[in-house]
Amino acid sequence: MSETNARIRYEDWEHYAKKRLSKGAFGYVQSGSNQEQTLVKNREAFNDLELVPRVLKDVSNRDLSIKLLNQSLAVPFLLAPVGFQRIVHPDAERASAKSAQKAKVPYIMSTVSSTSIEEVSEIMRDVPHYFQLYWPNDQDVCESFVKRAEKSGFDAIVVTVDTPYLGHREVDLSNGYSPINTGAGIENFLTDPVFQEKYNPNHDLSEAELIDEIKSILFKQDLTWSNIRWLKKITDLPIILKGVMHVDDAKLAVEEGIDGLIVSNHGGRQLDGTQSALKALQTIRQEIGDDIPILVDGGVRGAPDVLKALAIGADAVLIGRPYTYALVDGEAGVDQVLNNFTKDLDTSLAILGVNQVKKIDTSVITNSVNR
Repeated sequence: MSETNARIRYEDWEHYAKKRLSKGAFGYVQSGSNQEQTLVKNREAFNDLELVPRVLKDVSNRDLSIKLLNQSLAVPFLLAPVGFQRIVHPDAERASAKSAQKAKVPYIMSTVSSTSIEEVSEIMRDVPHYFQLYWPNDQDVCESFVKRAEKSGFDAIVVTVDTPYLGHREVDLSNGYSPINTGAGIENFLTDPVFQEKYNPNHDLSEAELIDEIKSILFKQDLTWSNIRWLKKITDLPIILKGVMHVDDAKLAVEEGIDGLIVSNHGGRQLDGTQSALKALQTIRQEIGDDIPILVDGGVRGAPDVLKALAIGADAVLIGRPYTYALVDGEAGVDQVLNNFTKDLDTSLAILGVNQVKKIDTSVITNSVNR
């Protein structure tokens, strides 16, 4: 057994990453904002839910597939849009995408990637892949990103709506660490013709100067529904909003014709002291019914967590830190995590007494989320 294959548990990968990464890089991946109350709640919420297996059911053949946005997904989990992956491994998003493609796991690519939009789409080919948009404070650059994603074959645009500013991340501040200052996460800007024409017309800026230009437009503080309506006009791709936690925002999304939601508190990295994403999911699904596909992220560590999220109303689940820690070992590490997740899900589904993921509902859990 190789050293990579010997690591199965989430905690083992986390410990391994801590040993291998710089203090700043590990802190960036591992930590949350402020006192990390939300980070802790995300995990505790899954512990609150209890699965109740059925017995004497025919589970000799299992089906893990789901339908999402009129596409078939081989599994009900996706790789979350984790940015700045080069701080973890030099192959960065290239390695994650290759692994996702082999495992047929859908991949959501971050705006702040160290691999270009076009290269990731070429790697993913026919496996569903979405482009996560940090809406730049420059409409021309924003439109260019969206058009590039559409042209290169992405299947949806995921707009992150919970980040007008970065959260108060005390671990990063204590470490004096910002991943973008290492040169990670800037490839989509460097390869964008509109950005280059507007901010580096003579192609003479240093990397540090380019990073300053990127940081100056990275987030849009006055992003509103009018911008989302504009986005719907310029692309035919489905639009998913990531970072919705309030039921009223979910209702507005339905009214505005949004194609999907990701209930998320950014993995506990934005506003501290919020409810868990799982609790928000439960509330939102109960209020809006089946009017819109809902995904969730935050605190997922294994297949039973996926089953719990599906049981209370998620159509699919995102995983972030588990594959990011494994990326320390490059493509092979991500392979290991995705293979284990899939095998664990198949086994857990059978033991739960269900033969199709799409059949999971509230009958397999006993209680509500209270965090």
